[in-house]
Amino acid sequence: MTLVRTLATDDSAEPLVSPVSSYNEWDPLEEIIVGRLEGSRIPANHPVVSCNVPPWAARMQGLAAGRRYPRLLVERAQRELDAFVGLLESLGVTVRRPDAVDHGRRFGTPDWSSRGFCNTCPRDSMLVIGDEIIETPMAWPCRYFETHSYRAVLKDYFRRGARWTAAPRPQLTEDLFEEGFRVPGPDEPMRYILTEFEPVFDAADFVRAGRDLFVTRSNVTNRMGIEWLRRHLGPGYRIHEIESRCRTPMHIDTTFVPLAPGKVLVNPEYVDVDRLPGILDSWDVLIAPEPTPIRDPLLKLTSMCGRWLSMNVLMVDERTVIAERHHTEMLRALERWGFEPIPCDLLHYAPFGGSFHCATLDVRRRGALESYFD
Repeated sequence: MTLVRTLATDDSAEPLVSPVSSYNEWDPLEEIIVGRLEGSRIPANHPVVSCNVPPWAARMQGLAAGRRYPRLLVERAQRELDAFVGLLESLGVTVRRPDAVDHGRRFGTPDWSSRGFCNTCPRDSMLVIGDEIIETPMAWPCRYFETHSYRAVLKDYFRRGARWTAAPRPQLTEDLFEEGFRVPGPDEPMRYILTEFEPVFDAADFVRAGRDLFVTRSNVTNRMGIEWLRRHLGPGYRIHEIESRCRTPMHIDTTFVPLAPGKVLVNPEYVDVDRLPGILDSWDVLIAPEPTPIRDPLLKLTSMCGRWLSMNVLMVDERTVIAERHHTEMLRALERWGFEPIPCDLLHYAPFGGSFHCATLDVRRRGALESYFD
């Protein structure tokens, strides 16, 4: 779908064709934003951060909060990221990047102050729905101004015809966070660190399938945030919640990943397939294989992500998928299911927040808004 607007001038109305147009996770990819590693800092110490990362990473993060990442971690991840960008460009995809900034600078509001984190994962801070980019109200204080590093790109898209929206900037006071929060045990009722004080959400807790979006409530996305997006998008879209059995939920793209019309990849540890929304009854539910274990001691210690990062793939089109070379069982499963996986290395990006889906924001895919359900 080509979205055309007009830009009023003194003399005439100039037609604009929006460079932003993406409705799902699988239409042919034409343009994408890829994050940066430069200037990254270990995230500031805060309960909403430590409750969302593996215990060993939380202990390390608390000791090193605000400091630069070790050079060895940055160099290994940078080599893989450069190769990933080269792969995308070789496939004919236009790649845009945020500005490199120093995330060690302190900032704050009247209620709190923090240093930054990084701009490695544009998937978290921005959500693309059609020709609109929405800046999300994230719950981590260290990510409060993260989208500023993307402003040059966002302003360019806006001038060329895209819609650009920012959700209400949250206060992030102590009223948003449950005092003395403790991660629930496996036999305890689910609970979250977030209250319903104000709307907050990460874009990475949503995935898109045309007129239908799927979301997980998590320790960075509350019900108020989901409702804000539902009202903002209006009656042309439906939002369905996916129940997660993860005790520390954060981001849907290692839990429930639509791959193509009628096909969705699910995490058997986190998802009870018998409790999926009924709208998915006509879809093939593909069960992710066990991830290949990570043997590297340093990577196991510093990763901010769980073991199911093997599911964090990027669709180039509804058959072609970029997936982690290390996770051989996932590559074989994708082939069995009729996809054409392209193995690529991004294993050492995990200390900075993710893999292929996290590290990107697909800005333009060649396709129109459709409904993929009865």
